[in-house]
Amino acid sequence: MAFALGQVPVDRITAEAREVRFGRTVLTLVAGILFAIGWTAGKAVLMLAVVGKVLWFALAWCGAALRLGWRQARSPRGGDG
Repeated sequence: MAFALGQVPVDRITAEAREVRFGRTVLTLVAGILFAIGWTAGKAVLMLAVVGKVLWFALAWCGAALRLGWRQARSPRGGDG
């Protein structure tokens, strides 16, 4: 819906704009940026922890398969089982 120019509360907007404090606004922006960096880092660490667990399990699984194959090949039955 389009407002007619007479319906826009210009005086009220001007009054509220004068209440904005520059320093507080800048600090809020800086805090928001730092919060976003911290949040992203936290998510990245969590994701890396999950990926690390998956990779560790895959490595352990491969090691167990290798060890089992080695033992079976060296068994007295000649690797038949």
